[in-house]
Amino acid sequence: MQAQWIAFLTLWRREVKRFFRIWTQTLLPQTITILLYFIVFGRVIGDRVGDMQGVSYITFITPGLVMMGVINNSFANVVGSFFGSKFAKNIEEIYVSSMSPFAILMGYVAGGISRGLIIGLLAMGVSWSFHPLSIHHLFYLLLVIFLTATVFSLAGLINAIFAKKFDDINFVPVFILTPLTYLGGVFYSIQALPLFWQHVSHINPIFYTVNVFRYSLLGISDVPIVSSVIGLICFTMTLFVWAYYLVKRGVGVRS
Repeated sequence: MQAQWIAFLTLWRREVKRFFRIWTQTLLPQTITILLYFIVFGRVIGDRVGDMQGVSYITFITPGLVMMGVINNSFANVVGSFFGSKFAKNIEEIYVSSMSPFAILMGYVAGGISRGLIIGLLAMGVSWSFHPLSIHHLFYLLLVIFLTATVFSLAGLINAIFAKKFDDINFVPVFILTPLTYLGGVFYSIQALPLFWQHVSHINPIFYTVNVFRYSLLGISDVPIVSSVIGLICFTMTLFVWAYYLVKRGVGVRS
């Protein structure tokens, strides 16, 4: 058990050192992107939109912009690192070592969670430079940001396992994550949508992450919070079981 714990910590530290070593590619661009969202959508467009659900528009979109950073970076860190190891043929060294599948899985996922949380903190710092925010419910804030980083780290690992070329690791972010993010209530309340699109939004997992995080900061919610959290927990457990099965079987690595 102690050996597996050391192996997990070693892999996790490697992942953290990796994205800190290239921070100009992993942390800085994401922070600048979020800053531009605040300037364009928060200030320029927000002044014309006015208030939304009783708060200013820039305040309303803050939770969604923070979660966008967490989602994209948690996913990108794991999919890029794991597939890079596959491409360089050094992932086999990890598999033939004494590391358990659980330690391998958690080492990569912990790296993705770490990057996602750091980007989340940076995004919160950017938001506070535009306007002060008070935390409405700290427990839900910590829970949803951790669950979101975990879910999309696991999703990134699964994507990397099945990817056979670099184009494959870009398919999910471009054709799945981006549409789901923009349809997840980041820039609007789903109450403003026609009834059909409101129902469509209810099958979008990103909508629930944004909704719970918005509630934790502003006390605003479009759907019941408890059911949203339960849904996120179930989604996390499902992806974890799937990812563990794939890692244990060596899918995408062992021929």
